[in-house]
Amino acid sequence: MLRNTRTGYGAIAIAFHWTMAALVFVLFALGLVMTGLPQTDPFTFALYQLHKSLGMTFLALAVGRLAWRAVNPSPRLPATMPRLERLAAHLGHAGLYALMLAIPLSGWLMVSASPWGIPTIVFNVLPVPHLPVPEVLGGKAEAEATLKTVHELLGWFMLALVALHVAAALKHHFITRDAVLTRMTSLKPARQTT
Repeated sequence: MLRNTRTGYGAIAIAFHWTMAALVFVLFALGLVMTGLPQTDPFTFALYQLHKSLGMTFLALAVGRLAWRAVNPSPRLPATMPRLERLAAHLGHAGLYALMLAIPLSGWLMVSASPWGIPTIVFNVLPVPHLPVPEVLGGKAEAEATLKTVHELLGWFMLALVALHVAAALKHHFITRDAVLTRMTSLKPARQTT
């Protein structure tokens, strides 16, 4: 099944979820590695370009995922889930979706603010224009530094939210023993929970 049902996710939602989950970890690891290398090394430059290409891919997937979710609502949460857990689940998902957009946009803004003016060419094929960044905070270098801090902090916040998301999914699978996790790992209709 391609579309979501009332009890399970369809193939498209599952593909979005796991592709973007993998990209979160790859992008985070790349970010840590590349910022720790000498900035004059050609290998470092290649890693930055790869990070930017994957980041733009992630942004495109995030937009596609939000569009798909708008026309294809998520399955219902189990009826047995307490109200506070439901609220936490909704807030957690809203936070993850917000970060899926904010992190790549902050990176794009950071690159756009850079006084170096290095172009972004996704996988050496698709040129991406720089965004207009107002020169506040003392000029381009200061704007770039501020945006770099924002980008890094948002990345760490995403990692924390993902950890909570994984912990919640494992709690549902091993402690509550409902179908919350399996509906994102299987195309078979999830069993109904009352």
